[in-house]
Order: sequence, then structure tokens, then C-alpha cells
Amino acid sequence: MSQYHEPVESLDEKTRDISRALNSLKEEIEAVDWYNQRVAATKDETLRRILEHNRDEEIEHAVMSIEWLRRNMDKWDEELRTYLFTDGDITSIEEGAEGEGSEGENAQDNGLNIGDLK
Repeated sequence: MSQYHEPVESLDEKTRDISRALNSLKEEIEAVDWYNQRVAATKDETLRRILEHNRDEEIEHAVMSIEWLRRNMDKWDEELRTYLFTDGDITSIEEGAEGEGSEGENAQDNGLNIGDLK
């Protein structure tokens, strides 16, 4: 079965590469989950350390895929800059970010923010 939802001949190389990266990311995240469950379940300390090492390697691979996506798909960069390495409630960050789209930022930069009209 094809990984593509559209005819492959209608997709450019960058779109196919993005699909490859996204599929790899899904696989790495799934592997992180599997190893993490095994870490939690084992009673053997040596095996636990091996499984933790393997899980952490999969996390590294996932992060590398995310970084490639950030560099090659503009929206990834925007969203990662909004959410990563922040404090506080994630949904509050989202609510604040939704009001700061490119138009909102331009309006504030241009002095067009007129404030509350009540």
C-alpha cells in the first residue's frame, strides 16, 4: 500500500521528502512509546538501562526529524517557536498566539492597534 494519498506522479520531490520525514517521525515516536512501556514493565535493572538507552536514541531520531521539518516546512518553524521551551499552560500560549497572527503583528508594528472599543 502506498504512503501517498495523491498520485505519486503529481507530487514534487520536496513533498515526497516531507512525507518521508513525517512517516519516519511517526515510526520513531511509536518506538519511543514501545521502549518506554518496556522500561516501566521490566524488573531487571540491566535490561531497564538498555531499554532506556534505546528509547532515548529513538527520541534523538524523532527530534532530528522534527528539526528537518522545521527547516523545510515554514509552518513547523512558526509553531515550534510559539510552543517550545515555554512555561505555563500550553493552551494559554495557544490562545495568546492565535491573536498574534502575521496581520496582528503588522498592525501593532504599524501603530494600528486601537485597543478596546468599549
